[in-house]
Amino acid sequence: MAADAVATAEIRGALAGLRRATGLPVAFGGAVGPGAAQIRISELSGTATAALRSLVVTSGTGLGGRAVALGRACAVPDYSSSRRISHEYDAPVAAEGLRSVLAVPLVVRHRVRGVLYGALRTAQPLGDRALGGAVAAAREVERALAVRDEARGLLAALRPAVPEPGAGQEHVREAHAALRALAPRIADPELRAELLAACDLLTAPAPRGTPALAPRELDVLTWVATGATNAAVADRLGLRPETVKGYLRAAMRKLGAHTRGEAVTAARRAGVLP
Repeated sequence: MAADAVATAEIRGALAGLRRATGLPVAFGGAVGPGAAQIRISELSGTATAALRSLVVTSGTGLGGRAVALGRACAVPDYSSSRRISHEYDAPVAAEGLRSVLAVPLVVRHRVRGVLYGALRTAQPLGDRALGGAVAAAREVERALAVRDEARGLLAALRPAVPEPGAGQEHVREAHAALRALAPRIADPELRAELLAACDLLTAPAPRGTPALAPRELDVLTWVATGATNAAVADRLGLRPETVKGYLRAAMRKLGAHTRGEAVTAARRAGVLP
């Protein structure tokens, strides 16, 4: 089965943080394959053996499969003796020496993308710190996946055709603003560079001598160009309204503009806005 490569990468990066947040010495996880019926455990942290690597868990079976089927975090104080789960995977769990285990599904837009696990080598109930930390780690992965999905969707929508001058210009401007707003939230440097390159494709080549706007100045001006108020820009970019005003004033000064409208016109003339 081909696992979700994007989810796998995010799960890999989340395991160390999950261990820190929960205090659990062992963490592992995996992404779903096509149809979300199976999870392949591919990422391990703190394990002593390779017993869990490449283990395929079917939805509804074992602890992780139960978490997927229910769509919520599940935990057992002693895996091997629990009556709340099925026991298809007892052998690899026992080979790793795990007793108390929790599992949290990764759900993005109602679709399961993977599972995070945390475990102890002793049999005992897992407290609020462990459960809360695991859920928080899962939410971080879900947010990262949602942002990446949104970025990929925007890029895919832009690729089919480049609009002719004047055709669908408002749509192009909105897409440009959305891409620039997403870029700072992308941890993956390659994807972030791809997004910014797509932004550049939506603007004309800048003439020599064009004022150099700082990235945040351009971000603010991009949203101003769509008609957004300072408050709306602040909300979209995760900034304070006063900060937005500061970036806008700086951009206006560099462009020799006295009003927001003049700044947008000058930026379009300079080729830094579509």
